Amino acid sequence: QPDYPAASVVDYCSGGLTNPCRHVKKYHEKKRERFLSEEEINRLWQTLETCEKDQSVSAPACNAYRLLILTGCRLGEIQTLKWDYIKADGIYLPDSKTGAKKVYIGKEVHELLGRIERDDENPYVIPGTVAGEYLTDLQRPWRKVRKLAQLENVRIHDLRHSFASFALAHGATLAEIGKLLGHTQVQTTARYAHLAERITQNAAERSSEFIALCVTRRK
Repeated sequence: QPDYPAASVVDYCSGGLTNPCRHVKKYHEKKRERFLSEEEINRLWQTLETCEKDQSVSAPACNAYRLLILTGCRLGEIQTLKWDYIKADGIYLPDSKTGAKKVYIGKEVHELLGRIERDDENPYVIPGTVAGEYLTDLQRPWRKVRKLAQLENVRIHDLRHSFASFALAHGATLAEIGKLLGHTQVQTTARYAHLAERITQNAAERSSEFIALCVTRRK
């Protein structure tokens, strides 16, 4: 280690020394993005049904994962979701990573919420083991669920990515994806641009194949 004099800290703060970390290479962290296929999402859903039925995973945990799949919400938004936030036209979160926001939900989410047993003494949709509190640990049961579903490389946050990919596949624009996920910056939604490009390319290929088949049949 370099033997700096006693005045090093003062000199460094005043600009007398160069940053000792200047030549240290920063660790380049690669962002992981995992998108579930239709077959994988079906397998995961069936696993949740089995786990809840045999009680190997609690019903609140299973419901939390179902809501994450169907809404594209962040984990913390579902963990702290209160019944008071749920309205007929959506879920209104007073606070999230990007501030207050509306979560747009469909019929399936309303039906799922209608099946969840409600505790009048607990304001949370996903109740915990402590009276009046929400379920704090969703990572441990998730490891069990994903192992049973043979999806061991899938993180909880990948359910949010998958929601976006399914929305794109069914015609949503990047702007609409941003609104669904509650993004405030266009750059955040831009990470899904390559998916939109792939979907458009696939559509072009299917169209040209169909046209070529029609032409061949006329010959």
